[in-house]
Amino acid sequence: MSEPLFENVALIGIGLIGSSLARVIAAKGLARHVTIATRSAETLEAARALGLGDDYTLSNAEAVAAADLVIVSVPVGASEQVARQIGPHLKPGAIVTDVGSTKASVVRQMQPHMPDHVHFIAGHPIAGTEQSGPEAGFAELFEGRWCILTPTEGTDAGAIARLTGFWEACGSKVEQMDPEHHDLVLAIVSHLPHIIAYNIVGTADDLEAVTKSEVIKYSASGFRDFTRLAASDPVMWRDVCLHNKDAILEMLARFSEDLSSLQRAVRWGDGDKLFELFTRTRGIRRSIVEAGQDMDAPNFGRNARKPDGKAPAE
Repeated sequence: MSEPLFENVALIGIGLIGSSLARVIAAKGLARHVTIATRSAETLEAARALGLGDDYTLSNAEAVAAADLVIVSVPVGASEQVARQIGPHLKPGAIVTDVGSTKASVVRQMQPHMPDHVHFIAGHPIAGTEQSGPEAGFAELFEGRWCILTPTEGTDAGAIARLTGFWEACGSKVEQMDPEHHDLVLAIVSHLPHIIAYNIVGTADDLEAVTKSEVIKYSASGFRDFTRLAASDPVMWRDVCLHNKDAILEMLARFSEDLSSLQRAVRWGDGDKLFELFTRTRGIRRSIVEAGQDMDAPNFGRNARKPDGKAPAE
């Protein structure tokens, strides 16, 4: 086995992403020592029972004291609180990153509390399932998925290279973006689909003419896929909406305009317009498959689930 990339890694937060990182670090020998910190004693004990790390603590400050790499895996709304807790205790040369789904907000929250002797590089592995908690993680989560890094101006190139190498060792493909541009891109490819899913499932739940048992019993594949998105961690998605508000509102406005156009086409029986839209959007699906971001499998890819029953990563 090759030498580890880092001596000591601190994982702050041990949900789906944090526990998957713990597993892939162990599986590939990416660090000699892993310290796990979380604010919940129950979650910490679950992580200990699963053997996800070497040391376990409820103190974020204690967790980072010897860390060469600190990965913050908490809801984005908690980023500043964590940064305040760990900032004074980071050792010189440490790399601090995160996995949040919004980046401009995380940079604003965390960077002011990072001392000059560390390297702060915000990041976002675009991988996940609707599951949460330390039991939900698996080492293959990041395989073939993108991880976007959003370093700010003046960030040390060597630190960026080391963090890039870490994510590549986890199986990810890595790109760099401006934080604001990242948030605009993710607003359409991730945040808006989740918001729509939550809304559609909520609409179905509110219908008086259709009972809840019928919604569940007769769920077609499209609705089932919406419920999978709508089962995602509500704390995480609440924070995403609050911390990427401008980009999400812009995408919601565009979506609303396009939805109105579609509504008119259905109302007036404009078959040509409907056919043109469905043909164009089908092409987008084919492009996603060709880019290796999903598989061209029947039944919405359900037959390609992992042996442990987990859905493929998003």
